[in-house]
This record gives sequence, structure tokens and C-alpha cells, in this order.
Amino acid sequence: MKNYVTVSLETHLFFGRNMKEHAFFLLAGFPEKEEAFRQEADRFRGEFEELLEIVVKSADGMVSHEVLHSGEVFTEFTETAERQTSRLTGIPIDSCITQAEQRMQAGTVRGISREQMQWVRRLNQRAIQLLNGLIAFKERILREVGTCRLYTFNYPLLIEHILREARMYRQILMNLERNACFSMQEMRETEMFWNQIMMEHAQFIRGLLDPTECELIDTVDGFAKDYCRLLEEAKKQDCRAMEGLTRKTMETTEQYRDFKAAGAKGITECEIRSIILPLLADHVLREANHYLRLLSE
Repeated sequence: MKNYVTVSLETHLFFGRNMKEHAFFLLAGFPEKEEAFRQEADRFRGEFEELLEIVVKSADGMVSHEVLHSGEVFTEFTETAERQTSRLTGIPIDSCITQAEQRMQAGTVRGISREQMQWVRRLNQRAIQLLNGLIAFKERILREVGTCRLYTFNYPLLIEHILREARMYRQILMNLERNACFSMQEMRETEMFWNQIMMEHAQFIRGLLDPTECELIDTVDGFAKDYCRLLEEAKKQDCRAMEGLTRKTMETTEQYRDFKAAGAKGITECEIRSIILPLLADHVLREANHYLRLLSE
């Protein structure tokens, strides 16, 4: 059983980067006239970047080999995708954090000191505070878009999607702070959560590919339908009888991960026609890698 410190740091390595990138995608999607929204998105981008930098510096030798080598923290495409996305958007990205992640060593934490526990507790509380603000910001964007008072290049589905992930991050941290146990029902809910996330990736990727990319559109549409079916099956399953469905989910997600990896390669090498930012292609690949690790535990 992993300890509180290790799980907290691993959670921040994955979700902290995600929140930083969510704020980046929001910033990149606002037109120039929406200066207030742009400034707020940029503030959250900077705050989560600072949080991630602190975690990376502190977590060396304190997280598991499985997490560091799962492809959820970084992939072979991450650094290139960051450079390309920064050049394309004009928004700075600190790739030194990614380089530091690539140098990190795995390790097992033993004999946690009281000071370490207190430091991680303060870190978790700081992240929860930031998440409260980011969640409220995303909710406000969604309301404004839904009432046609705000325009963004991001789909409403994508905003709903990143809002769900922020709420999940906050819930994990709150459970850690309450020392809550992970029940079979929560395992079922986690699988359903990530199946929905995978389905939504397929739905908005489908819409961001150029209409001439017919084969890719058909393939990703197939994944959207696969995850829709998995969600429907999971709703009918008793939480104690999920093992067979989990195996099916893992097989689908392995195929989907391979598709996303090929997509990230194609987009970073400018071989796929789309309006997908390279960093978004890498972002969704890392999430598939994260889900595969969860399924294998």
C-alpha cells in the first residue's frame, strides 16, 4: 500500500501538469478582446506551473517506478510538443520542468518524518485552494459560452471535460486528507469516469481533424462508440463483477493509446492535417497512459 506522501506527489505530477495545460488551452482559445479572461487563464497557468515545479523538485526518489515510466508524467513527444506549441501560440512554456521530470529517479519512501507529512499536507491544501479557483473559473466560462456572452475556440464539451478532471483532482486530494479508503464502488466509478474521458477525447479529436482525414476520423469515431458501449455496460454491472469488463476496457485502451501515440507523432511531425495543438495531442496520450496504469493496478 502506497503511503500518503507518495500518492500525493504522484497525484500532483499527473494532475498538476494537466491543470497547467488546461489553463494554457483556455488562454490559447480566447480571442484578443477577452483580455480579462486571458489574464485569469494565464494566472492559473502560472500558479499550476509553479506548483508542478515545486513537486518535481521535491519528488525525486519519492515516487514509484510504475508512475515515472508509465508515460503519464511525460512522453517521448512532450518536450517537442511544448516547443512547437509555444512557437505556434506565442505563449511561453517552461520546458525545464519536463527536462527535470526526465531526470527524476524512482524510489520507495520509508520512515516518513513529521515535517515531510506537514509539508505534503500544506502542498495538498494549496492545490485544493488553487483548484477551487480554477473550477469556479471553468464554470464561469461554461456559463458565459452557454449564454452566448463569450466566444472561445474551445468546444463547450472540452470545457466540461477539463472541469470534470479538475473536480476529480480535488476529490482525490480531499480523500487523501481524510485518509479515506478506496472501495469497490469507487473503483467502478473511477473506471466509468475515465471511460467517459476517453470517449470525450475521441469526440473532440474527431471534430478537430481536418475533414479530409477520413480514415483517422472513422477510426476515432469507432473509439468514441467503443467507450460509449463500455460506459453503458458498466452502468448495468454490479461493482463486484467488473473484472471481465475491466479486461475489455484495458484492451480497448491499449489500442486507443497506440492510436493516440501515432497521432502525437503525426502532429508533431506535421504529417496530419488538423487544428490540434501538438501539446493537446501529447496531453490526451498521457491521460491514456495514466488510465492504463490505473487499470493494471
